[in-house]
Amino acid sequence: MMKEILFGVSGGIAAYKSAAAVSRLVQQGFGVTVVMTNAATELIAPKTFESLSGRPVRTSVFHTDKIHAHIELAREADLFCIAPATANILAKAAHGIADDLLCTLILSFEGTLLFAPAMNTVMWNKPSVQRNVRQLVEDGALMIGPASGRLSCGETGTGRMVEPEQIVAEIIRLTATSNSNSNPTSFPNKLS
Repeated sequence: MMKEILFGVSGGIAAYKSAAAVSRLVQQGFGVTVVMTNAATELIAPKTFESLSGRPVRTSVFHTDKIHAHIELAREADLFCIAPATANILAKAAHGIADDLLCTLILSFEGTLLFAPAMNTVMWNKPSVQRNVRQLVEDGALMIGPASGRLSCGETGTGRMVEPEQIVAEIIRLTATSNSNSNPTSFPNKLS
């Protein structure tokens, strides 16, 4: 039976990497439904994800063929990956803010929730961001990354979204096990 993945894309420049991850997931036989924030649509066109996934991209609670999109989409998915997970999305998720479809889905989803953080090193190191990440992990969410390296701003440090291959490998691993909330892949971050 095909596994269903919700793939959330928030407004970070690493959104272009998410297109490669979605493409690889589809090639691996997953059903992928992409949900984008408005900020993400400013960085990469929803049509890109529609072409790669073969499905409509979801951007709004109100403009969909599903009456209760946030409930129906959440119940249909085996795993929910948010990549890139910006500081904004991490904060909203940690505090239960549901002001768009992506955040509402995070609250409605009961399965494995995987965040791939991506932001500038200064942002990643902020105590508020670290508190939000700790809260999400305490609540049962998994983190993959961030990695260290050259950032889009030209600086070098921790904050890069991990590569699409790593995200796909982790999704495959998590969906292949019966208890997918155990032993997430460890990547360097300030919390370790």
